[in-house]
Amino acid sequence: MGKINGSQAIIKCLQEEGVNTIFGFPGGAVIDLFDELMDSGIKNVLVRHEQGAVHAADGYARVTGEVGVALLTSGPGATNGVTGIATAYLDSIPIVVLTGQVPTALIGNDAFQEVDIVGITRPCTKHNYLVKDAKDLVPTLREAFHVARTGRPGPVLVDLPKDVVATMINFPERKPVRMQTYQPTYEPHMGQIEKACKTILGAKRPVLYVGGGVILSNANEELTELARRLDIPVTMTLMGLGGFPGTDPLSMGMLGMHGSYTANMAVSQCDVLIAVGARFDDRVTGRIDAFAPHAKIIHIDIDPTSISKNVKVDIPIVADCKHALTAMNTWLTQAKDLNEDEIKTKHEPWLATVNEWTEKHPMAYATDGEIIKPQYVIEMLSKLTGGDAIITTEVGQHQMWTAQFYKFNRPRRFITSGGLGTMGFGLPAAIGAKMAFPDELVIDVAGDGSIQMNIQELATAKQYGCPVKIAILNNNYLGMVRQWQELFYDKRYAGTVMEVTPDFVKLAEAYGAVGLRATKASEVEGVIKKALATDNLVIMDFTIAREEGVFPMVPAGKATTEMLLV
Repeated sequence: MGKINGSQAIIKCLQEEGVNTIFGFPGGAVIDLFDELMDSGIKNVLVRHEQGAVHAADGYARVTGEVGVALLTSGPGATNGVTGIATAYLDSIPIVVLTGQVPTALIGNDAFQEVDIVGITRPCTKHNYLVKDAKDLVPTLREAFHVARTGRPGPVLVDLPKDVVATMINFPERKPVRMQTYQPTYEPHMGQIEKACKTILGAKRPVLYVGGGVILSNANEELTELARRLDIPVTMTLMGLGGFPGTDPLSMGMLGMHGSYTANMAVSQCDVLIAVGARFDDRVTGRIDAFAPHAKIIHIDIDPTSISKNVKVDIPIVADCKHALTAMNTWLTQAKDLNEDEIKTKHEPWLATVNEWTEKHPMAYATDGEIIKPQYVIEMLSKLTGGDAIITTEVGQHQMWTAQFYKFNRPRRFITSGGLGTMGFGLPAAIGAKMAFPDELVIDVAGDGSIQMNIQELATAKQYGCPVKIAILNNNYLGMVRQWQELFYDKRYAGTVMEVTPDFVKLAEAYGAVGLRATKASEVEGVIKKALATDNLVIMDFTIAREEGVFPMVPAGKATTEMLLV
């Protein structure tokens, strides 16, 4: 083919990578690229704020497992996307963010809408690039997608000066990407696999501790096989929910600060802890010296820097979770004289103890007449959707209630900001998920505070025919911070009272959506049923108990066994 300009080359690269949807917001630095998109066959989704573009690309990536793409202009367009980039970075989500930049001759001259976005995002990207020469454009884009999706996934930013994008180039032949300094380890060391398996077989009180890496590597089936063949109880991090069926008898639910009593007690008393694709986050471990104090720890992770970073482990396995779990299951199958029934029998007293904890301290809440308890709303959503909707959340109390009371049986159904805890994530992420799977039911569970962070994306949802459902748990507070103020600051609710909140029903109508409201418990089921039956964007406004708390709760600096239960 003859020479093409940089914009055409970028579009061709995107098509090579199988990209069919881009989320973006135009500007002078990327106007040529937006023009080329019109004839590309790639769906160009115009968001209403650049943060929304990156969150939507993130949501798209989480539900599909593919690389999400966002396109932002230079200057404030790029900086508005930084929160979304950091959100993806801390949750290891593969996205490529393309940003416009001023012409190369003007870089460093404080030109109009110039910022050093490469420097700004260096701490919150897996890698980033400034393309200074047109001949490097296509190789850089190919490398960016490779880096984003391989190893421990993550966001990659490519900064595109306007003159580079306009330059005529020969489109190079596609070749496999090879980077000498970046070669992730996918296959486990079989000596470590053998050590891990023998340690597990010797355990009387084992626990599987499952993180988001199991979902990112599509290892849920291999994990489930391991847990069931040896009767090992399973607990999941916030990011790991759905990696093991939430309704399985072996599931103990989430662990950590707002985890179940059963999960936290089991980790504290286990003799072998098998961590799979988890990073021992502070919200999981609580006080480090009291975390799994009696256990030998096996840690499987593709990122070697995550192993023994927070908690010292006994058997490290650097590998992709799916490959490592497959190797463990194969080793168990081939092991001589292994009687799996005997192992299960050995675990019976442990499972009895685990079940006893659950019976004594189930995930529960007190009802109060017609006052709507937020947990009840989540339970009803779980019941009426059969636990099979794609659920996104904003961040706060509603996020934790969703993690506690919605039973996720499949991976990539719970889309939430874990590491960064980004308010405003849920609505644009829901749009991204719905764009990926138009036939799936997508519900954003929100608080009245966080929904307002990116509420302008209602226009995006309406314009592109994304009939997502939004369930707002409305208590006129910034609820999670208020809960801490109630418990530890003598109910001095500084900066957490939402004295002015929009009428969400009227707001929905202003966007051409449907608004529904429930003010008492008997109305909840009807509102949800009506929303699910409505072929339109819907906001459900639930007036919930104002000072309801999320429990169990482990106070900061405490051991995970020091839970506040009410």
